[in-house]
Amino acid sequence: MHWILLSIGVAIEILATASLKLSDGFTKLGFAGLTLLCFGTAFYVMSLVVRTMPVAVAYSVWAGGGIAGVTLLGAMAFGQKLDGFAYLGVGLILSGVVVLNALSTAANG
Repeated sequence: MHWILLSIGVAIEILATASLKLSDGFTKLGFAGLTLLCFGTAFYVMSLVVRTMPVAVAYSVWAGGGIAGVTLLGAMAFGQKLDGFAYLGVGLILSGVVVLNALSTAANG
């Protein structure tokens, strides 16, 4: 269950970061409010995750998933240009998350 919650938290954090971009420095109040709501919700979800998952594992997956997701969202939704090294970096981050999930016993608590 904590993996599902963690995935939801990462997705909400990615939405929060996209809303932050769209808020235009908090000048667009709807997006500013959505940013605050999403970040608050994401942190609440993370607080539930760390009840049953080691914080080091949870935060590593959270950060890696968020970085990869926001990077790809920036390219797809905001037209930000990524070079080969950017894609390599995202691939390495995702590889690290896979190794942590599939091979490490640390994720089991």
